[in-house]
Amino acid sequence: MLDALLDEARQQAEVAEALYHESTELPISFEANRMKSINASQSSGMALRIVKDGRIGLGYSTKLDGPDDLDTLVASAVESAEFGAEARFTLPSAYTANGVTIFDPAVEALALDDLVTLGTTALDLLRDHDKDFLCDVGASRRVSRVELRNSRGGGTAYQKSVVSLGGSINLTRGEDILDVWHYAVSCRADVDAQAVAQRIIQRVEDARETATVTTKHMPVLFTPQGLGATLMLPLRQAFNGKTVLQGASPLGERLGEQVFDEKLSIYNDGTIDHAVGSAPADDEGMPLRRTPLVEDGYVRSFIYDLQTAGLAGAEPTGNGERSPNSLPAPGYHNAVIAPGTDGSLADIIGGIDEGILVEYTMGASMGNLFSGDFSGNVLLGYKIEHGKLAGRVKNTMVAGNTYDALKNIAALGSEPEWVGGSFYAPPLLVADLSVSTREG
Repeated sequence: MLDALLDEARQQAEVAEALYHESTELPISFEANRMKSINASQSSGMALRIVKDGRIGLGYSTKLDGPDDLDTLVASAVESAEFGAEARFTLPSAYTANGVTIFDPAVEALALDDLVTLGTTALDLLRDHDKDFLCDVGASRRVSRVELRNSRGGGTAYQKSVVSLGGSINLTRGEDILDVWHYAVSCRADVDAQAVAQRIIQRVEDARETATVTTKHMPVLFTPQGLGATLMLPLRQAFNGKTVLQGASPLGERLGEQVFDEKLSIYNDGTIDHAVGSAPADDEGMPLRRTPLVEDGYVRSFIYDLQTAGLAGAEPTGNGERSPNSLPAPGYHNAVIAPGTDGSLADIIGGIDEGILVEYTMGASMGNLFSGDFSGNVLLGYKIEHGKLAGRVKNTMVAGNTYDALKNIAALGSEPEWVGGSFYAPPLLVADLSVSTREG
């Protein structure tokens, strides 16, 4: 069907690219300690991107029953090209891939009973630890297939499998409400229910007592989860080639300069086996690769899709990302912060006389992401006193500027971990941030 669509599109356009996708998903969920839902779903569709008279057109359809449907899809793309942007890209002419492994037959073989067992195991571990826990648990498996071809001979084809397990607890004691969660995602069938439950339990136990924080500047230690939700948000904007092209990135004119602490190296890497953000090629048929964004504090590169790279006069980086019914744009695969040499999370805590540990934040994205300013409520965080966790902090905020904070990294851990399957980072200690608290 892709060949037939390309043949027809080439009769009316200079360039054509056809994308087919299909996905099957089986999610289950437990809510308030009980089974809530089992929802199997399947979806498929085909997108056609063309260049006609130098302008970009796009058509998309989920109805692909015969030649008439292909005619309608081509007509839709041709019609949209009349108002489309000027094309500034050249599609790849080779059918290549990077050899990454992102499909595990064992995931595809997971049956409903297997997912129920996975979810029930996590739920039982949480409930057995504390009968007062109100627990939500979700597990799912998804298998998707992508095939992309273009009129120049380029393209890709692959399958991806994803299994996930997440859990959360609510613990209410009088007016004190504690919410803790954790989840694991992988392209292979290696998600561990016991590890997910134990991580939640450990966070709860560390939060049993509360501690007092004084409003002032102090060291702030971010776990990988906390780091991804605060300091990484402005950086994702700043290294996006579209933001650079628009002149809105504070790093746009600083390529090759040392902007950050020499401890910091950040990569966008779509070649990591079994990582959810990996793939053989991006959504334009360009092989995914490891792209250095920051090396030893120096700004090295930005991420681009084909069109944005063409407009910027830059080299494409294999970061074209799209939903099936949209045009590609620069998107991240696996964001990786290279580990440092300062030991485990416990090692770093042991060297702090007074500070806070941030696990979850809320509202940090509401700051000025383009300038790097952030201010977020600490949903789950802990006071550090004399090298130990002294209890959970409440009614507390952290604020600062990402670029200033990452110029002075006091410690970078040597034990990174995955967050959400596509962010890999160690704990990071910022020497000085504003911490404020509300009494009561």
